[in-house]
Amino acid sequence: MKLDILAFGAHPDDVEISMGGTIIRYVSEGKKVGIVDLTEGQLGTRGTVESRYAEAKAAQDMMGISVRHNLQMKDGFFEHNEENLLKVIEQIRRFRPEIVFGNSITDRHPDHGKGAKLVAEATYLSGLSKIKTQWDSMLQEAYRPRLILHYIQDYFIQPSVVLDVSEYTHRKLEVIKCYKTQFYDPNSTEPDTPISRIDFLDFLQGRMKEFGRPIGAEYAEGFTTNKFLGVSDLFQLK
Repeated sequence: MKLDILAFGAHPDDVEISMGGTIIRYVSEGKKVGIVDLTEGQLGTRGTVESRYAEAKAAQDMMGISVRHNLQMKDGFFEHNEENLLKVIEQIRRFRPEIVFGNSITDRHPDHGKGAKLVAEATYLSGLSKIKTQWDSMLQEAYRPRLILHYIQDYFIQPSVVLDVSEYTHRKLEVIKCYKTQFYDPNSTEPDTPISRIDFLDFLQGRMKEFGRPIGAEYAEGFTTNKFLGVSDLFQLK
């Protein structure tokens, strides 16, 4: 299956929180989108691995994405090594996306920065034909996506580019609520976390308003890149 967009997240819910509006927008425009979670969120303070899988499936169905896969790396302890790089390369070659998205390049949770570096390096290495990988017993061809972008998570980072997702923000918030164990629940007896507070969704909307304001959009999502971005028409820039 060839995808237009392949988004990686260190944990189930990373992608939805940070770029759910972008995914919903492009799915609504007919693009094929997939998500690959690096870990199962085993160390999450709230919920269980089983509940996280169920919540991720509910979010997948609500967004209408084509595929979701979990690499089952070790939450909190996955390493930037050959084994894990090859796992990511296999997924890039499997789906051959035009654009890859990865975690924030630095953040409160150390897995986010680690995941960003792992995915960025694998995106480059995936284009080297001397690196051999297989999927379903079939030798894979080398493939390098044309662009990798990193979404922005808890820490504020100045974006390289922002995308207007105003029309899709309400649906994004409904998707995030699929992760019932992770976010505010007045009846929950589990420990509080930074994202389980009652005001967390307000924070997300505030961040999206902040990114949207400079381009005249009500809500936007921001991304960083480590390369120059070219445009074919300067009059299309906002």
